[in-house]
Amino acid sequence: MNKEKLTLIKVGGKIVEEEKSLKILLTDFSQIRGHKVLVHGGGRSATKLAEQLGIETKMINGRRITDEATLKVVTMVYGGLVNKNIVAGLQALSIQALGLTGADLNFMLSEKRKVVDIDYGFAGDVKNVNAGLLAKLIEQDIVPVLAPLTHDGQGHLLNTNADTIAAEAAKALAAYFDVTLIYCFEKKGVLLSESDDDSVIPLLNEPLFHEYVENGIIQGGMIPKLTNAFEAIKAGVKEVIITQASEMHTGTGTRIQ
Repeated sequence: MNKEKLTLIKVGGKIVEEEKSLKILLTDFSQIRGHKVLVHGGGRSATKLAEQLGIETKMINGRRITDEATLKVVTMVYGGLVNKNIVAGLQALSIQALGLTGADLNFMLSEKRKVVDIDYGFAGDVKNVNAGLLAKLIEQDIVPVLAPLTHDGQGHLLNTNADTIAAEAAKALAAYFDVTLIYCFEKKGVLLSESDDDSVIPLLNEPLFHEYVENGIIQGGMIPKLTNAFEAIKAGVKEVIITQASEMHTGTGTRIQ
């Protein structure tokens, strides 16, 4: 049986946090045909609110240390302010959107990250995704908007990386749909040269990825993003694309094989 197509978009950064850029983003998102899901971040807004509340933000290797006070802030920002602004923006475009965290519908269960070298606090590592109910909503042309929060099944919310949420959701939904996962960020794709915005690598397989990492061409936050992408392909996601948010509906960028 042929599965219906589903496009899962992950967007982060200031694009979802500023009114003008959010409006453009949601207009582009509305042009994607068929079933779709949006996963968002919101880190800058969380950092700003924490500062206003006198709560220090601590980051290690680009990851937020989520103490008890910070967890309250990210819950308010990710599950509230950013999520509901996106939902309201989609409704304005006549898209039936539903904002969710991993706790809603028991969609994404995680466990508090174990302390090895660094104590990340209330950070969640995903251990189980229940995609059945979400798939039923999608089949009714409802567009889920997923915030980067999960839960442990014991009544506690956990801060979970939005790239991971996108990859885990895409893998679980691949059992029900023909899934394309698109990671949107500020560049046109994965670049051969950081200083040349047009040096997009059109196709990337795993051996080439490891070669580029060894040579220092691919580095920093792009490494975990691409590792997630390759894991998604192995788990049944049809294709993964890394591109600019403005190109999400065109299929251009770096395609992961």
